[in-house]
Amino acid sequence: MNVKVEEVSSIRKKLSFELNADQVGEEIRRAYGEIARTAKVKGFRKGKVPPKVLEQYYAPQMREKVLTRLINDSYFKALVDHQLPAVGNPEIIESGEIAKGTPFTYVAEVEVKPEVTACDYTGLQLEKEIFALDQELLDHRLEEMQKSRSSMEVSKRKKAREGDFVTIDFQGFVDGEAFEGGTAEGHVLELGSGSFIPGFEEQVVGMKRDEEKEIEVSFPEEYGNKDLAGRPAVFKVKLHEIKEKKVPELDDEFAKGYGVDSLAELKEKLAENYREQETGRIDSELRERLVKALVERNPVDVPEAMVQQQLEYMLDNIRNRMQQQGMSLEMLGMNEESFAAMYRETAVGQVQGSLILEAIARQEEIAVEDGEIDGKLEEIAAMANASLDAVKKYYDNDEARSSLKSQIVEEKTIAFLLEKATVTEVSKDQLAENQPAEESESPAEV
Repeated sequence: MNVKVEEVSSIRKKLSFELNADQVGEEIRRAYGEIARTAKVKGFRKGKVPPKVLEQYYAPQMREKVLTRLINDSYFKALVDHQLPAVGNPEIIESGEIAKGTPFTYVAEVEVKPEVTACDYTGLQLEKEIFALDQELLDHRLEEMQKSRSSMEVSKRKKAREGDFVTIDFQGFVDGEAFEGGTAEGHVLELGSGSFIPGFEEQVVGMKRDEEKEIEVSFPEEYGNKDLAGRPAVFKVKLHEIKEKKVPELDDEFAKGYGVDSLAELKEKLAENYREQETGRIDSELRERLVKALVERNPVDVPEAMVQQQLEYMLDNIRNRMQQQGMSLEMLGMNEESFAAMYRETAVGQVQGSLILEAIARQEEIAVEDGEIDGKLEEIAAMANASLDAVKKYYDNDEARSSLKSQIVEEKTIAFLLEKATVTEVSKDQLAENQPAEESESPAEV
């Protein structure tokens, strides 16, 4: 086998192959031997079809088998022999004929991981947000917790008001005719939720128990049912029951429901969690600015295959987070294609940053010690609230272990760069003024 490797670009190689006639002939014989065992040709018993007849009827299947084997065997051997860090699948741009006594030639192009030499990576000028406790936000979180513990009770009031949950029967009519989907019994509606046709809930406000009323509304022009969109309607409504939320008092008894002894302790715990979340966000955004500065100083071409892999990783992450919240990508008006279009630049920047950090680690000889791996496993177990043995078992394979080492190296590299950088602390408002507006949100913020 002869292989010629040419550089198309820093991220693409061209491989020209010539496989000798003997190898081609052997693969042709092997392919026909496999086909002969199951070949069915009228006038011949299964497995007894003569070679000439096989060639007449099964040449296309033979060519497919031989082509696949010759390319697979030679391509992957060439990657190893020439130490080519291929990413993604090869593109076959030329292919010769498969014939006995004739060498087989083909040409493939493949994207490769670029060889990066980082420069100008020390002495970066970076800004870091100063942590500031947002008491208003903490009060809002406490209020939400209070609302979540609310109970529903039948109201003693005679009339319904905004915020009440009412049980109603209704039937809708357009031009005097009842329409499909416009009737319900025992429907529970939160007044003021905006979940019904505009104007409906406002007219239920003030109704009494067992009162019947006709409510006049118009369907919105953009209503989903085109037959009803923009048309006036009348709903006959009967109100059966009025319930209201009873919000618990914010006191020590309330706090005990969250595993603490007092309201003061609950507030302290909320503040502590908020501090952890905010400092984590601040550190993460500082790392993003560091990586962005590195990319600006070290432009790197990245293979499309690596960009697509990063987009898939980002998509899986956001889908998992949304699933935990009972949401989906479609609920945000997005699909895989629009997600990829929106976050492509982000993915490119992340791949570039990863390649540059990897190069810096190599140049600075930043490595991982065994003790650091053990420490990281303990950290993961604590964060996941899992047993250390379970975490060790999860990482007890080459792929997971290698990924963990890469993560530790990247973290150490970032720590090294931050030590060598000039980091100025500024307020959140100052930081927002100094940073250029981003074209789109990052997936973590969606």
